Amino acid sequence: MTYRVIQWATGMVGQESILGVLAHPDLELVGCWVHSADKAGKDVGEICGIDPIGVVATNDVDALLALDADCVIYTPVMASTTTVIKLLESGKNVVTPVGWIYPGESPKVAAIEDAARRGNATLHGTGINPGGITERLPLLLSSWCRNITHVRAEEFSDIRNYPTASVVRDVMMFGTPPEAAQTSPMPTILGLGFCESIDMIAAELGWTLDADKRTTHEMATATQDLDTPVGVIEAGTVAAQRFTWEGLVDGQPVITVRVNWLMGEEHLEPAWTFGAGAARPGPQDHEGEGRGQRFEVELTAEPPVSVVVHGLHPPVVGQNPEIGLTGPAMHCVNAVPYVCAAEPGIKTYLDLPLIAGRAAV
Repeated sequence: MTYRVIQWATGMVGQESILGVLAHPDLELVGCWVHSADKAGKDVGEICGIDPIGVVATNDVDALLALDADCVIYTPVMASTTTVIKLLESGKNVVTPVGWIYPGESPKVAAIEDAARRGNATLHGTGINPGGITERLPLLLSSWCRNITHVRAEEFSDIRNYPTASVVRDVMMFGTPPEAAQTSPMPTILGLGFCESIDMIAAELGWTLDADKRTTHEMATATQDLDTPVGVIEAGTVAAQRFTWEGLVDGQPVITVRVNWLMGEEHLEPAWTFGAGAARPGPQDHEGEGRGQRFEVELTAEPPVSVVVHGLHPPVVGQNPEIGLTGPAMHCVNAVPYVCAAEPGIKTYLDLPLIAGRAAV
């Protein structure tokens, strides 16, 4: 069976998603929504830097709602509950990396569930981090363990591989004084997803968490001006950040989710690094560039189990930044057939079968 897909937004993740749909033997791209007027009317292939594919991008929401399609891959920078409800009401399944991983209960969630039932459609939140590393992978590893006392999922990324200044400087607040970065929206923006990941792990493993999760924000500043893909990070401003979210039982952490974002490893105070002994082996190191970027998942249990995931970061810093976004895009693309076959409503990893990719055609 071929599933007809609409791509919603054509940022870096959206473009990787489009390439994934075109490569997937069970999917057909039939529509594409774009935010900017200058992209509307262009062939989607042109937007993605490939040959024309015969699908024209549009910013006409109503036209896409009326289009005959099975699923929408929804990848804007920020999610809109109103838009998702409209898509579900129109009978289109939705797969997205920007929310609803394990959403719990709230009036907005109830409204989405209602729209899904009325449209006979399904919503699935997925991605990489959150959306895979922080919940799907720990739960997979947990099947080999007993007496689990702690779960850790951690990201180590060189943020020079994300060359979008509007996000890195204005949202992540790199290059601002530490006192300004303390007001960063990232603990809230990321925390929404990561706290859902923590709740999913706790629910499946059997922990009853304390009502409040613990959030920690640490920073390192540049000791000299740093030339980066998003402009100069001035000395004394934020050049590395670490965010930690912890699920607690009686005040003690049982689940830890952490991201480490560094503008390289040089000229930082404190002198943060990606950690020794974790470099990706082989020729991908390119004489040390990109060393240490990885995801780690560790279970304190019997037996203690841990994995280190390489390959989801660009191997050479500053080159091919799209590599870091292929993973979250493909988690969405590969989920489409499974989501289309699911019952209506919000469906998490706990509700769907194992999602797999497809062999090259």
